[in-house]
Amino acid sequence: MSFHDSRFPASLSFGAVGGPEIRTEIVTLANGFEERNSPWAASRRRYDAGVAMRSLDDMAEVIAFFEARRGPLYGFRWKDWTDFKSSKPSLAPKFTDQEIGVGDDVQTEFQLRKTYHSGSFEHPRYIQKPVQGTVYIGISGVLVDDETLYEIDYETGLVTLIEPLPEQAVLTAGFEFDVPVRFENEGLGVDLASFDAGHIPSIPVVEIRV
Repeated sequence: MSFHDSRFPASLSFGAVGGPEIRTEIVTLANGFEERNSPWAASRRRYDAGVAMRSLDDMAEVIAFFEARRGPLYGFRWKDWTDFKSSKPSLAPKFTDQEIGVGDDVQTEFQLRKTYHSGSFEHPRYIQKPVQGTVYIGISGVLVDDETLYEIDYETGLVTLIEPLPEQAVLTAGFEFDVPVRFENEGLGVDLASFDAGHIPSIPVVEIRV
């Protein structure tokens, strides 16, 4: 997968419209009941950066970013201002936010993840693009403040402990993260005259699997 570890300007993704989508196949039976199935194990996010453009300087910055990514050829990082950290939006991430593993005295590698809860239902989302310097690790309710005891791969979201996690010990993490995306279109439809008059172009981006 061709991916540039560069983030779309965060100030220009603020105000963008978008969010998760889930592919669902629905068949209506003769008796009126439905059979529903999703071929996707996880949702996929789409955004439109155009609504966040406020000036011609903003558009010039996006054009430069688009050129550097060769349009949709290379993926990049995107900050989703509605969902970018392990905690609630109003709180700062802390090491107890998310459970990411339980020890068995053997395993040393664990994937960062964020679990969404609704009543008795929950869904894990694997986090592969944590933000540099924002990851906090805890073991059974205690902050691991010695960073030589673990490594974070900021390109994959993999946490590697120097020693196996003790049996039944609970590994937790707090973090900020980006969404891996690409430009959806091969071109940018920019009309400077209409932009000056208040028309905002559409700049769609779509989440990619990495």
